[in-house]
Amino acid sequence: MYDTILVPTDGSDHAVRAAEHARYLADAFDATVHVVTVLDLQSAGGPFDAGGLGEEFVGHLEAQGEKALEAVRAVVDGDAVVTATLRGEPSETILAYAADHDVGLVAMGTHGRTGVDRYVAGSVTERVVSRSEAPVLTARATERSRVGDGYEEVLIPTDGSEPAGAAVEPGLAVAERTGARVHAVTVVDAGDAAASPEYSVPEEVTAHLETEGEAATEGIAAQARERGLEATTAVRTGVAASDLLAYADEHGVDLVAMGTAGRTGLTRYLMGSTTERLIRHAEMPVLAVNARDRAGD
Repeated sequence: MYDTILVPTDGSDHAVRAAEHARYLADAFDATVHVVTVLDLQSAGGPFDAGGLGEEFVGHLEAQGEKALEAVRAVVDGDAVVTATLRGEPSETILAYAADHDVGLVAMGTHGRTGVDRYVAGSVTERVVSRSEAPVLTARATERSRVGDGYEEVLIPTDGSEPAGAAVEPGLAVAERTGARVHAVTVVDAGDAAASPEYSVPEEVTAHLETEGEAATEGIAAQARERGLEATTAVRTGVAASDLLAYADEHGVDLVAMGTAGRTGLTRYLMGSTTERLIRHAEMPVLAVNARDRAGD
């Protein structure tokens, strides 16, 4: 499924951590790893550099790019590794490279080298996650995100919608190759289902959502068991993002696999922004699967 894995890097610790997961998955899937760095000459020059960049400055950027490649190359070094220094707007260039090389998985850090240590709205990672046709694994450089002995617990959140289901096959494929236990979890976000903060969702509505959640999680578990995997299910009532993060911490989850869109309107109990929140805050890597086509967007 993942024959080619792309690792964009700016040399940050987060990019290196993502590369460690790429190397692990490349071994599991016998995949080729492509490592690229993108030189954004236009942004580097600034709005007042109409005359273009001098050779010395471009050389400095190229040296930085080579250093970024080397940091990742040391992690993924092997016979099946391709490296490239590209030029252009980073997110557009990464997406174009992925399309041109039939990339099956992109692995990248959630944070870059610029600004404070945070996931910035509108960042390169955010734009790649929202537009990539291939699943995107994002990682932060934390103690919890180390590959260690590999993946033993994989969490697949669901709200029963088709967009949320986009991550099921990619998540199960990883679990199958790594021998991980699958956790299928639904969080019934009753507050999000309410029309207004003053409106209290009737108990029968919550019960209906919980029943749907049980059916959705059992469906994923059944698919996992058909592959010979151990699987467990859970339906919780709370706030989707925070409860999923709490579940992941409680059960030592090594990877979260989820779609980038969920249900909308009054029936929404896995918010479309939940994936974004997990990418920002999860200590473990998140495998985000773009579900725009499935959502009809």
